[in-house]
Amino acid sequence: MIPLREITSYLEELASLSLQESYDNSGLQVGDPGMEVSGILVALDVSEEVLLEAEKLGFNLVLTHHPVIFGGLKSLTGRSGPERIVKLAIQKEIAIYSAHTNFDAITGGVNSALANRLGLVNQRILAPLSGTLKKVVVYVPHAQLEKVRQAMFDAGAGHIGEYDNCSFNMEGSGTFRGGEGTKPFTGESGLLQQEPETRLETIVPVHLMGTLISAMTSAHPYEEVAYDIFPLENKDPRRGSGMIGRLEYPMEEEVFLGFLKDRFRASVVRHSALLGSAVKKVAVCGGSGSFLLAKAKAAGADVFVTGDMKYHQFFEAEGKLVVMDIGHFESEQFTRELFYDLLMKKFPKFAVRLSETEKNPIKYF
Repeated sequence: MIPLREITSYLEELASLSLQESYDNSGLQVGDPGMEVSGILVALDVSEEVLLEAEKLGFNLVLTHHPVIFGGLKSLTGRSGPERIVKLAIQKEIAIYSAHTNFDAITGGVNSALANRLGLVNQRILAPLSGTLKKVVVYVPHAQLEKVRQAMFDAGAGHIGEYDNCSFNMEGSGTFRGGEGTKPFTGESGLLQQEPETRLETIVPVHLMGTLISAMTSAHPYEEVAYDIFPLENKDPRRGSGMIGRLEYPMEEEVFLGFLKDRFRASVVRHSALLGSAVKKVAVCGGSGSFLLAKAKAAGADVFVTGDMKYHQFFEAEGKLVVMDIGHFESEQFTRELFYDLLMKKFPKFAVRLSETEKNPIKYF
């Protein structure tokens, strides 16, 4: 048995809830954070059938990509699908947790799973977020520098793209005078003290700021730690929407269509006009990705793979790339395996299963 809070904390360390879109409702949908979890059933969507499958297995947590509650529920009478699902979950004492657009917005998340399925190399976020990073500057005595720096790195600071442990250091001296009742690290209260210090700078994601400050001040020898926090407008290469990469070997468009259909078990691929050129660079977005079409064109993609494209949006390809719509379910179906692998990496001896009852709600004739 594992506390639900431990599982949700792990998922939110990977993809903070602060990264979800404003319309979304990721996180714990039903359940007590302090409850003990007997097993986890992973699904793309939760349904009454999925809940009964979990009960049959003896599992009391269902982890999904899509939330069951988007807007607020005004009743639990069972008149709607979400009401019936929530009511049944409460009756069966099964928790529901959803990791939706926050997992769309990270490297290693939903869009990475899609790109990996196509074997794309040199992957990067298609539309990186800005405003998600801050710079932290702290002044540390030379002898304690490595301890403080390592504590900050351990708390999640110092990542720039695929590099970690990134910081800048500048030596100088600081002055201070302790008031009555203080216990200065060096010198005596009431006397002006000058101390050789290093100005340590690094960056940290906004959602880790609280953890970072706590770790930094705990490792620092001073009673009162002098530090500064600066907002940054830098693009965050590890967080954002969509993914883009290159095929290891170029393919003709018709060949790529067949490859795409096979890799995603798609009954149909809706696409814009073929251009008669080789496919080398591919942009992807799981789910409804039409908002990224302009970004895919600007990035020089030959193909943009997503779902839920509307009729008029196919015109927006404008002969610059080929839009390929494989369907919402098809583009996100391997999110289940992503969650499974992440959970087994953290909790290797715990009971985690993929749902065998959920189905694509869209049928093709």
